[in-house]
Amino acid sequence: MWSGWSSGRRSAACIFVKRLSIKEIVRRTGHGRNTFRRALRSAEAPRYRRPLRASKLDPFRDEIHRLLRAEPRLPGKRLRELLEEQGCAGSKTILDDYLREVRALFLPRPRTFQRGSYRPGALCRFDLWQPSREIADGCGQTRRGYVVVACLPYSRAGAGTLVFAKEAPDLLYGIGDCLRKLGALPEPLVWDREGALHAGEGRPTEPFAAFCGELGLGWRFLEARDPRSKGVVERLQGYLETSFEPGRSFVGELDFQERLDRWFVERANVRFHRTLRCRPLDRLAEELTLMRPLPERLPDVDRRFLARIAPDPYLRVDSNDYSLDPRLVGRRVALRVSQREVTAVALETGELACRHRRSFARHRTITALEHARALRQLRGAPAEPEVETRPLERYDQLIPA
Repeated sequence: MWSGWSSGRRSAACIFVKRLSIKEIVRRTGHGRNTFRRALRSAEAPRYRRPLRASKLDPFRDEIHRLLRAEPRLPGKRLRELLEEQGCAGSKTILDDYLREVRALFLPRPRTFQRGSYRPGALCRFDLWQPSREIADGCGQTRRGYVVVACLPYSRAGAGTLVFAKEAPDLLYGIGDCLRKLGALPEPLVWDREGALHAGEGRPTEPFAAFCGELGLGWRFLEARDPRSKGVVERLQGYLETSFEPGRSFVGELDFQERLDRWFVERANVRFHRTLRCRPLDRLAEELTLMRPLPERLPDVDRRFLARIAPDPYLRVDSNDYSLDPRLVGRRVALRVSQREVTAVALETGELACRHRRSFARHRTITALEHARALRQLRGAPAEPEVETRPLERYDQLIPA
């Protein structure tokens, strides 16, 4: 019946389009004349209709609503147990199908979101990304690292800087380095509630406020537990996790940073962005024309200490001992710790007490050769024996041809 009815609907098109008679269509298809007449009179295509029947849940709908009103997230299994105690014989499938329709009526109203649009240079979003593997420090050790990630929402251009701590000097160094790589100053800096930057109730810590004040920047802290408000930078972090980190190994922090910068320049900022329908680099050129230029010098965020050189001329920085000039024992020095080096200068005379490349390994003793020699002389130890330096030609004469 149904195949004939469908054929009748198709044949109706033949009547109106090809100008065939019902008799001719009957002859061609072999179906009955009345089938085509019903199809012509029908206003819609045929479909199966099941007659409505009462559900086994109908006597218990009010009880289901009462239970969901008291506890909207009541599991379906527990709800079925409670209904079975009252004589409900409905199956699990019937109850689950009904719950999918009505549970949303009793749940709290979900939060809605609106797609945002950004003006060029209106803000810059920051976040802290932690690589899944520890970073090699070049001394046979590994250490957990963090990447300060910056993203301009208008152009989606990004930058990243590796740090090894979440203290204010480290994060501020990362912010400044990312702004330098982006090439200009946005209006406010948007962060989540990172402990070293957020003092509570939307207020910045003193180092962060001083950093922003020196650059003339504003700040904004996002609400707690609200990752959707920073989706732009979160998606960039997801791209880092899937495109930059897999399949790469690093010999040290400098190698990690150099390859990260190259990845942003050669990959992330020149890829075709599906949302923008262009490359981030193309929009960045427009955005830089509307942003304020960088100052000649970024704010100084290095750690600074005052210390007195002990008879054992070493100072400890981040679990490592760095040697000092032993001829300055007993004098006070100003210690400066940056992300790349450790320096100390005598306060009274300005003499250089040390200059070391900073090591991010743990529990190392770093001694400069000139400090070891000076300490040896001060202790009265015999001088190092002089060793004759022979030209290589002399060794070639000893080797038979």
